[in-house]
Amino acid sequence: MRTPKIVLRIAVIGIALAMGPALAFDGTRSSSDALTPMQAFRAGSEALRSGETAKGLTALEYAAEKGHALAQWKLGRMYAEGDGVPQDDLRAFQYFRSIADSHAEDNPATPRARFVANAFVALGNYYLDGIPNTKIAPDPERARQMFAYAASYFGDPDAQYHLARLYLDGIGVPRDPRQAARWLGLSAHKGQCQAQATLGAMLFSGDQVPRQAALGLMWLTLAKDSAKPDQAWIAKLYSSAFKQATEDERALALVYLERWLKTRRE
Repeated sequence: MRTPKIVLRIAVIGIALAMGPALAFDGTRSSSDALTPMQAFRAGSEALRSGETAKGLTALEYAAEKGHALAQWKLGRMYAEGDGVPQDDLRAFQYFRSIADSHAEDNPATPRARFVANAFVALGNYYLDGIPNTKIAPDPERARQMFAYAASYFGDPDAQYHLARLYLDGIGVPRDPRQAARWLGLSAHKGQCQAQATLGAMLFSGDQVPRQAALGLMWLTLAKDSAKPDQAWIAKLYSSAFKQATEDERALALVYLERWLKTRRE
């Protein structure tokens, strides 16, 4: 029979997506069997990499409708960032919520877990600020729940950082700098540069925690080295601390930094 060969070709080169009886990426009907959600996700991803956005979206939407978590996550990120599609926070929110509703109890050790955790973080940020002109109003308590779940169950460093910020600013929870420092420490040790910078600044200045200037400078150095271009605030914190630090504090910070890097290599 020819059908299996046709299906194989579709799965490999991503030129069509079967939907219902079968629907090609361009919307035309095909005589082939429908692709599995995984095949559709792979075909859609390949189409996007090739610059065929419309075909990629059709494939990803099919996979997402069938409950494929990575397809839902990819579409959520695309709509959140306006990447190849009109920016639409509500649609992104809906994709992320589908992931959270279906995969909250996934094994944290699986590769998919980091995408599930990221969906919780995205939901947390949406609940924190709300989505204008929609029913999603600011809800700091709900945001805290999203961050706390991803921070504790999945051990996600971004969630741990955002949860720490809530404790630092007293949003959705009573202000608790020591609790914030605990979550910042967990996140910083996983390489989250925002947590490293925030914790470093607290330790350097002794803000609500015992002052450990050299250790704070170490965290600020690590944060500065891995910060993104749009995180200029991190470089400013580092520059300010470095100028204020004594020679002994700088030297000890270097010792701490070398130990940290050695541990990471091992």
